[in-house]
Order: sequence, then structure tokens, then C-alpha cells
Amino acid sequence: MGAVNWIGLGTLYMREVRRFMKVYTQTLVAPVVTTLLFLAIFSLALGGSTRVVAGVAFMEFLAPGLIVMAIAQNAFANTSSSILISKIQGNIIDSLMPPFTAHELTFGFAMGGATRGVAVGIVVGLCMTPFVTLEVQHPGFIVYHAVMASVMLSLLGTIGGIWSEKFDHIAAVTNFVVTPLSFLSGTFYSIQRLPEAVQIAAHFNPFFYMIDGLRYGFIGHADGSLTLGLLVMAAVNAGLWALSTWMFATGYKLKA
Repeated sequence: MGAVNWIGLGTLYMREVRRFMKVYTQTLVAPVVTTLLFLAIFSLALGGSTRVVAGVAFMEFLAPGLIVMAIAQNAFANTSSSILISKIQGNIIDSLMPPFTAHELTFGFAMGGATRGVAVGIVVGLCMTPFVTLEVQHPGFIVYHAVMASVMLSLLGTIGGIWSEKFDHIAAVTNFVVTPLSFLSGTFYSIQRLPEAVQIAAHFNPFFYMIDGLRYGFIGHADGSLTLGLLVMAAVNAGLWALSTWMFATGYKLKA
């Protein structure tokens, strides 16, 4: 059907979606429980609504960051585990043999992970509403940064899954790349409270922009440039897409 294998692409995408929906208690319910535990712990430890950050109650400031963390971690986990398990079990060939282009393979895997990320974000946000006031002030920023964050971590998971040869490798990417960038991006605090040198360093962290943009969509406050954030998210995703496509096109660690 034209230049795109629409049937195969749709099949690959639906396989990735059904893969995480089959175990929804692990892929959708568990992130909600984890996020609500984070919310409860920080509420008790830091004073809950009695503490004000950036002109709003601390819980309202914290909630968007927790939503982005849930989106990012689950989008990354979906693609990285899907590809790595396929490599270890030897059935990655089932994805490589059909007449897919490298862009189609990237799209199918990445969009499957992004779907899980967005789904988790929606469920987490809805489950937070009884405990935190989430006012939607700029819905466009919420949608853009939620989708772009999901795609970014899904692509990173795709790259990590291709690069990894065993579960220890993907765990290293999670522990030394994804988690540090998430925690040092202003998830639990405003970077305006940090020393100037640390603030400058934070602006080189792409995770900062996805959290800052989503937070602006909810509370109307941003620590950085909104325009720069939009551009950085687009540029990082374009770079990750190019790298992922190159890996599939060359068969990097995929073909003997």
C-alpha cells in the first residue's frame, strides 16, 4: 500500500500495545501505586499543602513532576524490555524479517512505548485528583510535553534495548542515565532555589524541559524558557529517532 507497509506497521504497533495491556496490573496499576506512595511520603515529610513552592502549594507543584516521571519510566521500560527480551529469546528475527524499513521499525516500537507512557500519565493524573488540585491552565503544553516525553523515553528505551546484550546492561542505562536525569531535573524542587552554577547545568538536562513544560501547563509557572523547551524536546527526539533508525538500518547488535 504505497511506500509504507501500513498493515505490517499497524500489526507491529498493536503487538506492542497488547503486550503491555496483557499485564495491565504491572504496567498500568503498579505505576499508580508507586506514584501515590511518592505523593504520600513527600506530603508527610515536607509539610504537604502548608509548604509553598513557586507561589503554589507544594503538592500542586510536585504532582506534575511525578506524572512526568511515571510517563518516562514506563515508556522507557516498554521498549527496552520488548527489544531486549526478543533478542535474548531469539525471536527478534520475527520483527526484522518482514518488509519493514528502519523508520517503520522505529515508529512501531517507539509508538507502542509512547502509548503506554501516555496511558500511565492519564491514569496517574486521574488517580491524583482526589488528593491534589490539578488545574489545567495551558492544555496545549500538557499534551505536547506528555507526548514528547513519552516518545523521547520510548526512543531511548529502543536504543538501550538494541545496545544491551543482557538485563544488566539495560539496568545500567536505567540506574545511571534515566534515574539521575529524572531526579536532577527539578521533579521535587524548583531549580531557582539552587546555586547559579547548578541552575545552568540543569538547563543542559532534556528531562528538565519536559517536566518544566508540563508543570507550566498545570500551574502556570516555569523555571526555564518555554520556547527553548519546545525546541529542545523536538530536537532531542529528532536526534534519538535518527540514532534508532540507524541502528535498525545497519542491524547494530541485531544481526549476526
